[in-house]
Amino acid sequence: MRILPLLFLLLTTPAIAAEAIVKDGDTIQIGSVAYKLAGVDAPEMDQPCVDEHADNWTCGADARDRLAKLINKREVRCEDFGEDKIYQNRRAGICTVAGETLSLNQAMIQSGYGISIEAPAKAGAKASFQADEAAARDKRQGLWRGCFVTPADFRAKTADAKLQGASCPPANEKALRAALFPADLPMPSGCNIRAKQVRRAKLTGNVGVYLIPQCQNYATQPKPDRWFCSEDDARAAGYRKALNCQASSSRK
Repeated sequence: MRILPLLFLLLTTPAIAAEAIVKDGDTIQIGSVAYKLAGVDAPEMDQPCVDEHADNWTCGADARDRLAKLINKREVRCEDFGEDKIYQNRRAGICTVAGETLSLNQAMIQSGYGISIEAPAKAGAKASFQADEAAARDKRQGLWRGCFVTPADFRAKTADAKLQGASCPPANEKALRAALFPADLPMPSGCNIRAKQVRRAKLTGNVGVYLIPQCQNYATQPKPDRWFCSEDDARAAGYRKALNCQASSSRK
């Protein structure tokens, strides 16, 4: 029987794709597998930032575009380090474009469009990017030229979170926080799934619930806390489909 050795080989062999699909600034899809760049946290697609001119900035979309530009439709290989600690149904990976020595993980930190976070222990020094982050911050690269909060603080709605970046003057703190945590979160282009943090969802281990446009009560729900581009993205972030939405869908 060679089933177990073959299975081990499949699980430990890096994934290869002719063209990876970029989902956001730290996630790519290779075939049926979504990889979260280990050691990297990039702004969410619906996360507001403020640029160096004090204007509203769709930094999440820019981070996604930067990752897409780094890949430039070339083959990508990802070394798999197991399930991601934050996102459900995502694999933590060190991903590299064919022919390059610098990983996409490190390149996103160096560009200033990702921040360094704890990575799986198995990744070791391959996913340690604190020095790269410090250099990007000093050079005011990417996010660091403006004002933002960490993606983790945005996801948790930590309105008093530390402001990051070179353009966060204390005198404008109130206005900056209002821009970074708006009462009416703008919908990113192509991302029309509404999500809301609710206590009852936490009983089932979820952050909240989401509704797709086909849900009967989609337009009447309170202002969303988050916007997602796909149901897969919403589920990966810990949201489940609203029960009344599932019921209405099943009757059709």
